[in-house]
Amino acid sequence: MHTKSFSLRSRYASIRYAISGICRFLREEPNARLHGMATVLLAILSCFFYLSAGEKIALVIVTAGVWIAEAFNTVVERIMDMVSPHYHPQAGYIKDLAAGAVLVAAIAALATGGLVFIPKIFNHVYPII
Repeated sequence: MHTKSFSLRSRYASIRYAISGICRFLREEPNARLHGMATVLLAILSCFFYLSAGEKIALVIVTAGVWIAEAFNTVVERIMDMVSPHYHPQAGYIKDLAAGAVLVAAIAALATGGLVFIPKIFNHVYPII
């Protein structure tokens, strides 16, 4: 096996490919755009309310988890479509399982966001006297 040596040029190329993949993901995947809108809403809420360091870390982790799960779900779907262009029950199960992972990540993110923001919203609307 031939290993490539480290070079700044190859690292730069790798980063360019990764950015290109992310841009294509955002352009072509409707769910990525949906997650993008949710991330923008999260950023707006985060600017509006005071968040502790722990709350910020939790929100960053669950948000990244959703993005990562969605990206891997897209990878799994594309691979399954390539290797099994016609319906196959196993391919369907694999795709459903990958989509389920995104759902679990999204529910965890929603729950985390709720735990962080709902008390702040209620305190903002009904401040303690």
